[in-house]
Amino acid sequence: MPGSQPSDENELVFEWPITDTLDLHTVPARDVVGVVEAWLDEVLARGFVALRIVHGKGIGVQREAVRKVLGRTAFVESFGDAPMEAGGWGATVVTLRGQSHGK
Repeated sequence: MPGSQPSDENELVFEWPITDTLDLHTVPARDVVGVVEAWLDEVLARGFVALRIVHGKGIGVQREAVRKVLGRTAFVESFGDAPMEAGGWGATVVTLRGQSHGK
């Protein structure tokens, strides 16, 4: 995410444009929680309210990791399966609380 630094010289740092959609298909499972947490902080700072996280269908490991993060994030108002035309259970739609509610 923006401003991140590698923790060792062999680690690669990727920066993604911050939009209302996060596609996790290329994110290694071990990095999903950190990427989602950092992205949520960034979209909140930019004033986004309606979001979509694409985690894929698979066996549900990424979906569960994403939803654990969302469930413990104070500024997340609600989340659930995306409509079928937006990914169905392979994506999660998220509504953030307004900026005035803070974290």
